[in-house]
Amino acid sequence: MYMIIKLLEPLRVPESLIEELSAPLKEAGHDFVYYDEKTTDVDELAKRSEDADIVIIANNPYPKEAFSKAENLKLIDVAFTGVDHVDLEAAQDQGIQVANAAGYSNTAVAELVIGLTLDVYRRISFGNDSIQQGDEVVLYQGNEIRGKTVGIVGTGSIGMETARLFKAFGANLIGYNRTEKDEAKELGLEYVSLDELMANSDIISLHLPLNDETKNTISREKLEMMKDSAVLINAARGPIVDNDALAELLNDGKIAGAGIDVFDMEPPIPSDYPLLSAKNAVLTPHVAYLTDESMVARAHIAFDNVVKFIEGNPQNIVK
Repeated sequence: MYMIIKLLEPLRVPESLIEELSAPLKEAGHDFVYYDEKTTDVDELAKRSEDADIVIIANNPYPKEAFSKAENLKLIDVAFTGVDHVDLEAAQDQGIQVANAAGYSNTAVAELVIGLTLDVYRRISFGNDSIQQGDEVVLYQGNEIRGKTVGIVGTGSIGMETARLFKAFGANLIGYNRTEKDEAKELGLEYVSLDELMANSDIISLHLPLNDETKNTISREKLEMMKDSAVLINAARGPIVDNDALAELLNDGKIAGAGIDVFDMEPPIPSDYPLLSAKNAVLTPHVAYLTDESMVARAHIAFDNVVKFIEGNPQNIVK
C-alpha cells in the first residue's frame, strides 16, 4: 500500500542520516517529505499533516487541531519517550495509532541525573561562577554519593539505568513502583512504599511518566516527608511535582537541594516561576534526553516504527 510519510520537524541528526533512513521507504515506492525547519504554529502543522498517512514528530506540541483534518492519517510516530504533548484522545477518536521511541535516551537521562546530583552535592556550577566572576573564592564543603540511600521513584527502563549508575557510585537503593521487578531486586534495590521512600532517602530521583494518575504525585505532603538533608532530582516530567511547594521548602531549608530538568511548562521559564529563585536548585532546560548518541538512536527507532507499521507489525504503540 502506497503511503505518504512526513517528518514534520528536524530530529537533530545530520541530514545524511535522514536520507539514509528514508531511502528504503522511497525505494519501496512510498513518498517521504522532510521539513527541516521546526514550527509550533498549529495552522502550519495542520498544513504539513493534511495529506499524510504517517507523520513523524519529536517533542513539540501536536494538538488535535494539527491533525483533525488529516483524513488519511494512520500513525503519529513520536520520536520521543513521552507522548503527553500529543492529544491522544483525539487521535484515538480519529482511529490514529500513536507510537513512541521508548529507550532511546535511557543512558542520556540517567547520566544527567547523576550530573545534577553531583552538581547539587558538590556545587560545581557555583564553583565555576565563583572562579569566572573573579570575586573572592568561596570553598563549598560538599557530600559524597557513596553510602547514601537513593530512592528511585519509577523503576522502568530509565529508572533502572539510573539505579545501576547510583549503585556503581556505592549508593544503597530503595524504590517505588506499581509492580516490583526482579531485575531491580537482583541489583539490590528494596521496594518500599512511596511514603517510606520520601522519608528515608538521601537522594530521590523521579522516573514517572506524566498522566492523570501521576500528576502531582510528589505533592507538598510528600515533599514535607523528606529529610532536611535530602535532595530531589527530577528529569522526568515537571507536573508530577508540586514545584511551588518544592521552591518554598528549599528556601526554608527543609529540603537541602534539587536538580531540576523539567518544569510545569517548557522553557523559556517565566521570570516569576518560584524555582528560579529557590535556594540550592540546579536547573537545566529540559535537556536530559539530548545527546548526540540519543538523537541518532531515536531517529533509527522512529524510522523503524514506520517500516514495521507499513509491514503490518506495528511496534512501540502506546495508544
